Amino acid sequence: MNTPNYDLRTNTEFTLFEFKSNGPNGEIVKGIAYSVTKDETLYNLGFGDLVFDPIKNRFIIDDLAISDNGDRNAVLATVAKSAYLYTEMYPDRSVFFKGSTKVRTRLYRRAISLNVKELSETFHIFGVVEDENGAIHNIPFDSNGDFYGFIIKRKLNENIN
Repeated sequence: MNTPNYDLRTNTEFTLFEFKSNGPNGEIVKGIAYSVTKDETLYNLGFGDLVFDPIKNRFIIDDLAISDNGDRNAVLATVAKSAYLYTEMYPDRSVFFKGSTKVRTRLYRRAISLNVKELSETFHIFGVVEDENGAIHNIPFDSNGDFYGFIIKRKLNENIN
């Protein structure tokens, strides 16, 4: 993506990422985690402020935090960069993500829509919808869709000799 983004630090498995958001509210450490779901080929992308939880005595990702640091596009581009790196390491895995609120999920839909041409060069992009029985299904991404979340799957290079 052509949007400026932040430098990422990652663990050796490329399942945990960290970066620093810089803006009017100072430097805010962000975390991104990829974790397996019930489906071993589908991984959840969790993202938010990286904060120390004294009760759990460890760092956690607070996905409800509102940093308001004036760098939303750079933050989203950095999260997207992590997805490129993660799926390059694990091309057989799909990645599910949604916002922690409906407003954030709409923001993600808008960000995908603005960059769909570029993203589609690398990924198959799906919207996730919930039916009347509560079951979820993925359908091809539509910029006007009302989605529960999203799934991306790296396109495999089919022209390899």
